[in-house]
Amino acid sequence: MRLGVCYYPEHWPEARWAEDARQMSELGLSLVRIGEFAWSRFEPEPGQYDWAWFDRAIETLHNAGLKLILGTPTATPPKWLVDRDPSMLAIDKHGQARGFGSRRHYCFSSQNYRQECQRIVTAMAERYGQHPAVAMWQTDNEFGCHDTIESYSEHARQAFRHWLRQRYGAIAVLNTAWGNVFWSQEYRSFEEVDPPVGTVTEPNPSHVVDFQRFSSDQVASFNAEQVDILRHLSPGREITHNFMGAFTAFDHHKVGADLDLASWDSYPLGFLDMSPFPDDQKRRYLRQGHPDFQAFHHDIYRGCSPKWGVMEQQPGPVNWAPNNPAPLDGMVRLWSLEALAHGADLVSWFRWRQCPFAQEQMHAGLLRVDAEPAPAFAEATQVVQDVELISGHVTKQAPIALLWSYDGQWMHHAQPQAEGLDLLRQTFETYAVLRRLGLDIDIVSPEADISGYDLIIIPGLPFISEASLKRLDASGAQILCLCRTGSKTEDFQIPPNLAPGALQDYLPLKVTRVESLRSGCVETVEIDGESRQVERWREALETRLPARARFSDGAPFWVQEKSWHYLAGWPSGELLGHVIASLALEAGLDVVLTHEDVRLRSLGSLRFAFNYGPEPVNLAHMAPANAEFVLGGMELAPAGVAAWRI
Repeated sequence: MRLGVCYYPEHWPEARWAEDARQMSELGLSLVRIGEFAWSRFEPEPGQYDWAWFDRAIETLHNAGLKLILGTPTATPPKWLVDRDPSMLAIDKHGQARGFGSRRHYCFSSQNYRQECQRIVTAMAERYGQHPAVAMWQTDNEFGCHDTIESYSEHARQAFRHWLRQRYGAIAVLNTAWGNVFWSQEYRSFEEVDPPVGTVTEPNPSHVVDFQRFSSDQVASFNAEQVDILRHLSPGREITHNFMGAFTAFDHHKVGADLDLASWDSYPLGFLDMSPFPDDQKRRYLRQGHPDFQAFHHDIYRGCSPKWGVMEQQPGPVNWAPNNPAPLDGMVRLWSLEALAHGADLVSWFRWRQCPFAQEQMHAGLLRVDAEPAPAFAEATQVVQDVELISGHVTKQAPIALLWSYDGQWMHHAQPQAEGLDLLRQTFETYAVLRRLGLDIDIVSPEADISGYDLIIIPGLPFISEASLKRLDASGAQILCLCRTGSKTEDFQIPPNLAPGALQDYLPLKVTRVESLRSGCVETVEIDGESRQVERWREALETRLPARARFSDGAPFWVQEKSWHYLAGWPSGELLGHVIASLALEAGLDVVLTHEDVRLRSLGSLRFAFNYGPEPVNLAHMAPANAEFVLGGMELAPAGVAAWRI
């Protein structure tokens, strides 16, 4: 359980560095991230490096007993590099260059820019790779931030054509896979294929999905190039990248496969304000963040690499959301401890001191602009003390696995068939229901090891490989498939035997019709003598399987074949909770209906409770009467955290 902070020595007078380092060390921090935006200071003129100032910064931090996370500076190429090669810039969907003046102004497909990145990363690693203060490297910064994954540059066009040749081999194969006979879209050669942009109306969805796959692979290979250099020149140091929240434009599992630690940047209040959550939830959790959003991402990124952490934890108001409230007192501590309860190896606050200039001058830090402590400083101090009480406990495999696929999200996004319906929403809403039942969850790729789980939930993955289906069937778990599971082939076509495609080998049913329902329109399901609702999506099933629940018109909603289960509609939270609670109890799992604002999580032999609500909550029905508390007690204040021994 390492604690750290993000620091920018180039932003402050050098005379201040030693005092900052002393305060960081006295606070109890062990890691400091530096360097990820400093290319113009590292190389002020082409080929002319200035490392002296960074040498002194590193020594100052090292002398205070701090270890370093060095960030490669490739998210912010300097102006002279852009001027020398303007073709390195990404091109947006309107044909405009995404130019210099902020950050992330590059195209992943520019080979010239990649060579420049390899050069600067090599220079950094040669100079600092063996330094005793360096504990970890971070590649780049927030891949894809500001919608920078997809580029429509000439570099991207040529790279996409090469990617298609590698995937399909012959243009006739591509034409068949994409169904290009429709609307006379057939190509004579790969050289005729462009990125799917600027079309009169909806482009071919198979084309769209493949361009997303290509763009994602460009990110993975860009990251891998840096990782290879760092592993060679700085062996024994961990390598991470800081992912983001609610961002699905590239496959984090593929990037994470090259990392030692997957980290993400957690900004609960900014994410809530920018989210599609209902206004009543935004008001209730204005200063706390949504109770499930942070945990959902903790568990996603825990499934992306051997270890995981939070590289940037929000310490106060941010600057980039439409509205930027301050956290409720205690929430910075709660967010930090919740990450640790989900098994985080690292929690790092962003940033050490609020900057008085440029784009992020309104973004809070642990210190104010005048270097006095901000409110979060005291909460970080408390977290350091809390860690001493909970360290030594490690996360274990949860009893429930939720399958998540970035490729599946791209399929849903390419042709959702209804406004606002995608795999991320379906997965998150399922996760939130599981959390309300007090259950621990792992979120894993369909290609991951799924042995040892009692219940596996597939939240509408459009395509699942036959190999994955065989492993699921052999897992011994109860398997719940939500609507739209198996609804497409890998080439994004309706399966020839109809949905759920290859899943019919395990669930003998056919989806013969689907319909999407506008907001406010619902269908009723009768289940165990109660009426519950289906919203947004309904399917008609052709099957001889007995129904465990039916729509009010008698059509099957929940059918089962041995350990496999299928739901023929998008269930409300109450209905999905009823189904999951039934399966969990049948699997021998303990179900606890939590308070609407309280969430539970186990870490080793500790059980945590977190109060996201504005009122105090008594834990009487969530914790045993004789609980031995390590943190807090039975009365949980707003922003309160409790932990007791299991």
